[in-house]
Amino acid sequence: MESFFGHMKDELVYKECRTIQEFRDQIEIYITYYNSGRYQWSLKKMTPDEFRSHLLIS
Repeated sequence: MESFFGHMKDELVYKECRTIQEFRDQIEIYITYYNSGRYQWSLKKMTPDEFRSHLLIS
């Protein structure tokens, strides 16, 4: 979790949000990106979703 929050703080463009709802929307978009679109070295260069699927097949 610490790694996720560290990456989120570095990569999330939160300064452009004008309301709490915009901020929440940006967090949801980032979580979707993190799980489905962001490849990670520690997961054999797969996204978390791909890695989970890989583990289920193995």
